[in-house]
Amino acid sequence: MAQHSQALDLEEALTAIRQQLPSPCEQETCVLEAALGRVLAQPIDAALPLPPFVASAMDGYAVRSADVNADSTYTLREVGTSFAGHPYPDHIPAGHCVRIFTGAAVPKDADLVIVQENVAEQLGDHVTFVPHTTQENHIRDIGNDVDQGQRLAEPGERITPFMLGQFAAAGISTLQVFPRVRVGIFSSGDELRDPGTPVEELAYGQIYDSNRLTLAKLLDDLPIHCIDLGCLPDDPNKIDDALGRATDACDVLITSGGVSVGDADYIVERIRQHGELAFWRLNLKPGKPLAFGQIRKRWIFGLPGNPISTIITALLVAKPAIAHLAGTTMSTPMKIPAILKSSITHTTGRTEYQRGQFEFDDNGYTVTHTGEQGSNRLSSFRHANCLIEIDKTQGDMQIGDPVLILPLTNLLH
Repeated sequence: MAQHSQALDLEEALTAIRQQLPSPCEQETCVLEAALGRVLAQPIDAALPLPPFVASAMDGYAVRSADVNADSTYTLREVGTSFAGHPYPDHIPAGHCVRIFTGAAVPKDADLVIVQENVAEQLGDHVTFVPHTTQENHIRDIGNDVDQGQRLAEPGERITPFMLGQFAAAGISTLQVFPRVRVGIFSSGDELRDPGTPVEELAYGQIYDSNRLTLAKLLDDLPIHCIDLGCLPDDPNKIDDALGRATDACDVLITSGGVSVGDADYIVERIRQHGELAFWRLNLKPGKPLAFGQIRKRWIFGLPGNPISTIITALLVAKPAIAHLAGTTMSTPMKIPAILKSSITHTTGRTEYQRGQFEFDDNGYTVTHTGEQGSNRLSSFRHANCLIEIDKTQGDMQIGDPVLILPLTNLLH
């Protein structure tokens, strides 16, 4: 594994990760009802055409177009009804019609459905129609939506509710998918206590751990099995024991904290000692101290411990990498040009992602940051709906300057 001792730009880091992560090769069978969000391992082809028979697109009357008079009222005799699931089985004689409903099979000889709104009156089995044009026949031919054998989805696609509906309609009941990636999440630091610990038991200098819960929920939409591994103490021997147990149960490990240069930051050294460290610094703000590598042949992401740094690096680095391991592609985040409505102070050298709130009006997108942007301030996400990207070469920015924004809806799903 190539090692990078210099801090990497985000794109350089993603490229390095992409070059090292393998694509999944194992597969498993999944029933359709349990397949939402899974990643296809084999292509899906339609088992039958849709619709599988000539069907009516409207409620009305199935007729022979030769019996239609578009210039004046005319009357046809009704000889039966075609319901969805209960088709009219016979031919339609000249001068006759069949009552038909949406989705029902069109009877033999009929080549036109006259919609209900064109009926002037019905007396017994005699139906009188008003003059109307016949440009639209309101009939769906066999395969109007999907041909038999047509490719419906490719390997690597994540299954959506819309895809499930189409698969079900096309006669697909089971799918080959990639297994869920087992992701273990640690936090690191003696100062951390689990949420739910009574406030009166929180010692001076201790804080509640928010990172494990946040990370788990940021990854929640991926096809993974998330394992909460608790907090790692600032003790290298206990860290070694915990990481050893975790590698037996997980495919990927994520830690937050312990990757900086402090005396009690042990994660980077543990990766070096027991595995391979690809890199551990990014030209990113927030999120400079980020480690990536392998430990005991399991991938590990050592994220920074400050909550905002954890979130940013999880969204921009860890999440797309885990999606790749799950069988999808590492997609590039959506970036939208916008105009600043608030000034931004920025020192060149590292690309920065500030929390922002964008709006859209007749003049396009505008954005303002959400206030103080310290890497500990979870409140900066309170009203945020995007990240504001400030390039590493960019200095201070003023109201009216152009900027790129990354909508959070795209990053979260």
